Amino acid sequence: MIHHIPGPAGRLEALIDDPAALCTTGQPGADPLAPASPPRAAVVVAHPLPTQGGTMHTKVVFQAAKAFCRLGCAVLRFNFRGVGASEGAFDQGRGEALDFRAALDFMAGRYPGVTTWAAGFSFGAWIAMETGATDDRVSVLVGIAPPVALYAFPAVRASAKPKFFIQGERDELCPLRALREFYSQIQEPKELAVIDAANHLFDGHVSEVGDAIEELLGDWK
Repeated sequence: MIHHIPGPAGRLEALIDDPAALCTTGQPGADPLAPASPPRAAVVVAHPLPTQGGTMHTKVVFQAAKAFCRLGCAVLRFNFRGVGASEGAFDQGRGEALDFRAALDFMAGRYPGVTTWAAGFSFGAWIAMETGATDDRVSVLVGIAPPVALYAFPAVRASAKPKFFIQGERDELCPLRALREFYSQIQEPKELAVIDAANHLFDGHVSEVGDAIEELLGDWK
């Protein structure tokens, strides 16, 4: 079910997955996604570069959201400004970081007292990890094919928060070599999962992204 959440440039189109949602269909005025019990974590997932066709429906984003939900997390994925029905226009990352923070605000209000995780794919990994690294509400950072060769990640480099990475072995846009070098320079705790033979879009390996999320975070407290 599509939702619209408040953003700094207007409404943001979003989808919420809640593993413990109440079934309130048919009750006038009821929220069909009202949480029945606190989830394990509230996760915000960001999509790839809008100018290259990235949306909240991108296959990797979809699989990531479903994997987090299987782990017992409530998950929000949304379209950045100017994408789909989200209002505003692309802002080279500056406005998108504000959009992500607005999504964190929404989840914090919806799930008070629940820890928050920040996750994203490609451009979305840059936005999610950099924003989450400086937000006290966020306890875990998850980057899928983070473009460390294209963007600076100063907040992530300085962060002592747990950091989890999923990378394709044959990523042509964000080479594994560059990620390994970056990974060696950041603080613990950290974990890296490499998906054999996968390119940047994980063509033919998308389901393995979900598997990797479950393996990396399945036992995380």
